[in-house]
Amino acid sequence: MADVRDDGGATAAVSGPGPSGKAPMREVLIEAAFQLFVEHGFERTTVDDIVARAGVGRRSFFRYFPSKEDVVFPDHERCLTEMSAFLATSTDGEPLDVICDAARLVMRMYAANPEFSVRRYQLTREVPSLRGYELSVVHRYERTLAHYLRQRYAGDPNGALRAEVQAAAIVAAHNNGLRTWLRGGGHGDGARAVDQSLAYVRQTWGSARESAESGAAPAPESEEDDVVVIVAPRKAPLWRVVQKIEKTLGDE
Repeated sequence: MADVRDDGGATAAVSGPGPSGKAPMREVLIEAAFQLFVEHGFERTTVDDIVARAGVGRRSFFRYFPSKEDVVFPDHERCLTEMSAFLATSTDGEPLDVICDAARLVMRMYAANPEFSVRRYQLTREVPSLRGYELSVVHRYERTLAHYLRQRYAGDPNGALRAEVQAAAIVAAHNNGLRTWLRGGGHGDGARAVDQSLAYVRQTWGSARESAESGAAPAPESEEDDVVVIVAPRKAPLWRVVQKIEKTLGDE
């Protein structure tokens, strides 16, 4: 496998030998690990098994991966670094549009090698510990986006809350589109599925932002939206509470 960079600036591992005709050691270890995970299961596969299959020593393994779990998610550290670098240079433009572009870097990483991405998705669905590891990685993406938004919303009294909520919404929308593509075997246009999910969030926050910035008053409540508040003793039986509500409504 060799590293490639697409027009969007994201890198990912794709199948292919290096200049010498041999796959890089990192990719040899990943392939050996996944072969063993399929044959024996993740939990029953050890680091010693992986290096034996790859024909290298333990030191070679830990030179590339801190743990067995990291073999399953080999490109996220690089993608997080690229996302941070992208956000650091994106000081203009609508903040929500910027973090949508940042989220797309993750989709490009997955789309660079659909077969591997689908294998990983299937494995993480079967192994609870990997699902937990995956959630920790997702949380790091969310924190990276939220940090950027907090800086962009520094003058907004609700900026911190706005940043956290929008970052969480973008990550959730991205993952919805990504998983739809993965469940389909990595076929079709995964980027389009992600774009559709991100568009939903942008439309939602765009409408809310326009209303807030325009100072438009909320629509008046109709009679059907009237709210009735009843005060009743904590231990009052339900039938008495209902009776009181009916009397109140009847008196209007």
